Amino acid sequence: MAATAGLNRRLIGDSDALVDGGHGLRFTVDRAGIAEPAFAVRYRGQVHAFLNRCGHIPVELDWQQGEFFDHSGLYLICATHGALYAPDSGHCMGGRCNGKGLVALSVQEDGGQIFLIEEGRQSVG
Repeated sequence: MAATAGLNRRLIGDSDALVDGGHGLRFTVDRAGIAEPAFAVRYRGQVHAFLNRCGHIPVELDWQQGEFFDHSGLYLICATHGALYAPDSGHCMGGRCNGKGLVALSVQEDGGQIFLIEEGRQSVG
């Protein structure tokens, strides 16, 4: 795998693990030397990823391991506060997020796999 302009792709899972509005894929990201929980979901055919913390206070969203969508499959929901987020952007749609959205992460789907795009690390390949 070749690096491009200081970017590195890190495999986080298989594409078939994500179904529209279904179970999410949990993983961790390194942010300033600290491992933080994150997740990826599929919505309208596209994979989107975010840090796994509510915009209201830093608690994880999933109401059961890997369950991030509300019952309609249209919104991401915080199990603690009921805050609703847009699954394609992480924007606050209502509830206790008070206009504060989720922190989006860059992902890429390629060859049946999902990669996290990390900045600042280069791989040679």
